[in-house]
Amino acid sequence: MDYTIIETENNEGQLLNIGELYSTFEQVPDNRQQKGKRYTVGILLMVVILSKMCGENTPYGMAEWAKMRATELQKLFDYHRPVKPSNKTLQRLTDTTVEDSMLQETMRNYLHQTYGGQQSILVTIDGKTLRGTIPKGKTRGVHILAAYLPEEGVVLLQVEVQQKESEITVAPVLLQELDLKGRVVSGDAMFTQRDISVAVLAQGGDYLWFVKDNQQTLHEDVQRFFEDVEHAPGWYVPPLPQAVAEETSKQSGRIETRRLTAMADENNYLNWPGVNTVFQLERHVTRPQKEDEWSQVVFGITSLSFTPELAQQLLTWTRQHWAIENKLHYRRDVTLREDATRMKHTHQAQVVATLNNFVIALATYMGFSNLASARRFFQARFDALIFSSAFGLW
Repeated sequence: MDYTIIETENNEGQLLNIGELYSTFEQVPDNRQQKGKRYTVGILLMVVILSKMCGENTPYGMAEWAKMRATELQKLFDYHRPVKPSNKTLQRLTDTTVEDSMLQETMRNYLHQTYGGQQSILVTIDGKTLRGTIPKGKTRGVHILAAYLPEEGVVLLQVEVQQKESEITVAPVLLQELDLKGRVVSGDAMFTQRDISVAVLAQGGDYLWFVKDNQQTLHEDVQRFFEDVEHAPGWYVPPLPQAVAEETSKQSGRIETRRLTAMADENNYLNWPGVNTVFQLERHVTRPQKEDEWSQVVFGITSLSFTPELAQQLLTWTRQHWAIENKLHYRRDVTLREDATRMKHTHQAQVVATLNNFVIALATYMGFSNLASARRFFQARFDALIFSSAFGLW
């Protein structure tokens, strides 16, 4: 099979090499019995990914998308029959045909080998419930904890949080599977736990945690670093080393100023595993058109050693941390309609989440900041190629 390359007119080089991706997917282990197989696992995975990239979210939509292009897809994959898998076949693909762990590894390796990367420092961890798996009358469905590279849009690994587990108990298990040397793991206040801090340090990484009232004593102790203290006459206590960084951003009629003050915990006052630096993050947001404004102050700790440059780096990382919410979870929920897709089986939900993660990563590596826009582009560009008469290029 020759390579079909989809690229933008103003972008030099390939965006997606369909032939290369197809060859990679053909290497995914297939759990089906040989008898009765109409399509290879590589073709089924390609149909799912390509149809998702073109705007489809459900097995019915994907099957109809393929049916409308059956002859062209047959030529694209150089297959012996028209490619039009049924929605049931696509459902079985996510339910029993492939193993999620193998699929995660294959997709992660493909992204690294094709686009490079996966070397950025910040790793954020956060959990998400797939609401389409919540049974009627119940409150809990499949819950997944993920480790995410916000600068690259890549999920390094995701694992299921079982019914009787919590993100706090599963986080060390997730972290043990990652190479954290030279990396910084960030998490919201839920993950500000001694055991998780030790797990990060044991893997050769550093942590960056937000601190709130779930760790009340720690929260109060960190606040004291930034309070003005009156000393008795004649006493002088030298201030601890500190640094300040500030930035202002404007977007959609909203002006946000963020000011971070970092301070060294030189005397291990906090008595927390590996802590070296504390920080205070002040946020002030104004919306002039609505005559509205509000402020917020949050605190945090990190095992990173204090330097004058650390405040600016922490300011950047504390903002990037929330990308796991607005660039991963939000896109899966809103653009890819993950929560609206009903799924009965745990494994099916995990595979669907893995496929959605891969689509988001592809769009990010292609240079798209807007996933919906990427899907519209891909649909137009893909149809232009597949319905042309230039099959000799493939």
